[in-house]
Amino acid sequence: MPSSLPTLLDVARLAGVSPATVDRVLHRRPGVRHATLQRVMKAAAELEYLPQAQLYAAMAPPPMRLLFILPDRSSRFLQMLGEWVRHSQEHWAPFNVGCRVAPVDSFDPDALARILRRRGRQSDGVAFIALEDPKVRDAVAELAERGIPSVTLVSDLTHSRRAAYVGLDNRAAGRTAAHLIARFVGPSRPARIALIAGSLSYRAHEEREAGFLSLFAEQYPHMRVLGLREGYDDTRANYRQTAALLKEHPDLAAIYNIGGGAEGIGQALKEGGRQHDIVFIGHGLTPDTRALLIDGSMDAVINQTPLTTLLNSIRIFTNLREHRSVLSGVEATRMDVIFRENLP
Repeated sequence: MPSSLPTLLDVARLAGVSPATVDRVLHRRPGVRHATLQRVMKAAAELEYLPQAQLYAAMAPPPMRLLFILPDRSSRFLQMLGEWVRHSQEHWAPFNVGCRVAPVDSFDPDALARILRRRGRQSDGVAFIALEDPKVRDAVAELAERGIPSVTLVSDLTHSRRAAYVGLDNRAAGRTAAHLIARFVGPSRPARIALIAGSLSYRAHEEREAGFLSLFAEQYPHMRVLGLREGYDDTRANYRQTAALLKEHPDLAAIYNIGGGAEGIGQALKEGGRQHDIVFIGHGLTPDTRALLIDGSMDAVINQTPLTTLLNSIRIFTNLREHRSVLSGVEATRMDVIFRENLP
C-alpha cells in the first residue's frame, strides 16, 4: 500500500514546532524568528511537503513596502511620477517590492512631516519630494531611528538623515538654462531676463536659481536678471506672473521657468503675441511642455526621465535591504535638453 503524503502535522513534528507556527511560516505571516523559519523550511524540504518552487517562494522575503509621497497639486512632471508608480508594477517585480503613492498638500511642510511620521511607520522605505524645513528633517530622523530609510526625489533635504538623493544636479541645471538663454538671446545683447519658480522651499528651485544667477554674473554681466517670482507650480499663478511681467517690462527677452505650470506662461505669451520673440526655457518633458515646444512657444526643456528616477530610488532601497553599497547599480541622473527638433 503506498505511503501517505506528508501532512502539516508531520512537518511540525520534524521541526519541533506547533502546527500553527508551520502554517504561519508557509503563509509568510510575520512573528516567526529566523531560526524557527529555517527549521520549518528544512523539515518541509526533507518531507517533500511542497513542490520545490513553492518552497523557494515561501523562503523568499516578503515584498518590501515602499511609499512614495508626492504633492497632490503640483507640476505635471511630479504627477507623471505618481502615475508611473501606480501603473508600472511590472517594472518593480524583479526587485520584490510593492509601491504605493500617498498624496500630500504641495508646499506644506507640516503636512509632509505628518504623513512621513504616520504613513512612513507602516512602510519599509519612503521616497518623497523634500521641503526645506526643520519639521521635515525631524520626521526623517525619527524614521531613521526606527530603521526606515528615506530617499529624497528631485529636491534634496540639507543636513538630514535621508539615505540618498535621486535627481539632477540642480545648480548645473540652472547654469545650463542660463547658457541656453544667453545663446538664444545673443550673448552681446543687453537684455532683461525673468525667473519664475515654484517655491524656494524646494531646495531644487533654490539651487537652480543660484546656478542661473552665477553664470550670468560670471559671463554676461550686461544682461539684467529681474527679481524671482514664485508661481507655486500653478498654471493660473504663472499666467498672472507672466502677464504682469509683459506689462511691466515690454523689452523682456527671456523667461526661465524653474518649476512647473509652463502652460500658464505659454498662454500669457500667446495672448500677448510674444510667443516667438521671448525665449522660454523650462523643466520636465510633459504633454504640456511638448505641445509648447511643437508650437514654438517654448524653446527648450531640461528633462530627467520619471521612470529612471523611480528605478534608481527602488535600487537604493533594495541595496539597503541586501546590505550593499547604497548607490550600487544606481545610474547618475542624466540631464537631457529637449528641443522641438529632437523630441523623443
